[in-house]
Amino acid sequence: MSDFETVAATENQAARRGPSGEPGTPNQVGAPHKPRSLAGDAWRDLRRNPIFWISLALVVIFTLMALLPGVFTANNPNDCLLSRQHAGPSGGAIFGYDFQGCDTYSRAVYGTRASLLVGALAALGTGIIALVVGMLAGYFGRWVDAVLSRVIDVVLGIPLLLAAIVLLKRVSSDSQWARIGAVVFVLALLGWTTAARVVRSSVITAKEQDYVAAARMLGAGHSRIMWRHILPNSLAPAIVVLTIALGSFIAAEATLSFLGIGLKAPTISWGQDIDTGRIHMREAALPLIVPSTFLALTVLAFIMLGDAIRDAFDPKLR
Repeated sequence: MSDFETVAATENQAARRGPSGEPGTPNQVGAPHKPRSLAGDAWRDLRRNPIFWISLALVVIFTLMALLPGVFTANNPNDCLLSRQHAGPSGGAIFGYDFQGCDTYSRAVYGTRASLLVGALAALGTGIIALVVGMLAGYFGRWVDAVLSRVIDVVLGIPLLLAAIVLLKRVSSDSQWARIGAVVFVLALLGWTTAARVVRSSVITAKEQDYVAAARMLGAGHSRIMWRHILPNSLAPAIVVLTIALGSFIAAEATLSFLGIGLKAPTISWGQDIDTGRIHMREAALPLIVPSTFLALTVLAFIMLGDAIRDAFDPKLR
């Protein structure tokens, strides 16, 4: 063996060994690196984004407040005494009392439940409609896509709040669950169009991929291809849109309750408290400021969370 071959063999042997002279591991020099997935890259970006953590913390806090309001306040929101009308902050009520002598902070805490419930159910209904319409339009195309796209355009052209006011005016029941169901139904019926367009675009892109063509060649039917292969790859954009829409639905519910056609007593709603606080604002400002702040922070948290997730999953921003 020549000197050149001896040196080359020695260098190759050293490269296969670790720094301590032991045989190298697959993660050392010369080993192939496992490529990261889109979800892995997105999670890496989210971990470095302070807006994501701030919005997530707010969402968790308000969710716990809706599920366990007794942890955040010991006062009963329906324990009202006119003798405490417009009383200032005290040890028992850190933000004072409203015009009926109810604890302002306690009512804001308990109002979280109705607002998040309406927003979550409306987002769920919106997601179901959007997935069905978007999947059918994007997968089958042609006349199915043309008809469903025109339906989307028609519904998209209807002002959500105006149509909700008209429809909810027809609801005569004052039952708590009937009012909640009516508001959820109207918001889901009118708010699914944007998510449906996103799902349609994702499905059109996914159905051109090689794994869909392979499943088709293996004899898979339309339903199996749609729900087993295309749907999982179209969920992420829809979830992002629905997260942002959830915040919009909470704001819409508060607006409808503020106008007196959404949720009504005995259901506690931020919109109702904002309306009554507005009327008595000159006597006490906190009954208006507190529920308004809760509403603004909740809506902002969901919108910021959706924006952060969207930016992390958008390959155009990488």
